[in-house]
Amino acid sequence: MDEVNGEQAVTERQYLCEHYRFNAEQRLKGFNFFVVLSMFAEGGIFTAVEKGFHPLSLALLGGFVVILSAVFWLVDARSRQLLSLAVPGLKQLEQELPEKSRIFSRDSAQKGAVVRYTFAIRALLIGQFIFGAGVACYGLYHWILSL
Repeated sequence: MDEVNGEQAVTERQYLCEHYRFNAEQRLKGFNFFVVLSMFAEGGIFTAVEKGFHPLSLALLGGFVVILSAVFWLVDARSRQLLSLAVPGLKQLEQELPEKSRIFSRDSAQKGAVVRYTFAIRALLIGQFIFGAGVACYGLYHWILSL
């Protein structure tokens, strides 16, 4: 019976760790993908400004950046949700470890508001959203003036 419980505990530990690892990697990959797409979109915006493209193209590119930011905000929110599912189980498993090795428990107690992946990701997403909205408004304004 102890072997079955021991096997089950190992399986639970592996399951929680794999779930957390997979979702943490997915979150960072999603963020990296957002950064790459944003760079291309902003390159398009700067090229459109430099070449004097029609203002409507600026509005569309700005709108794309806004949509991109909103979609990745939702994707990141879902990733954080999935990560948080494993934390209670990992904290419980950590109770078998010495105090200094309880990473999830210590992180919860010492959480800073600014030095977090979530803060950095949200700051970039908000910045991109504002930039995209500004470009879209600028393009629409100049398009309306040209009519």
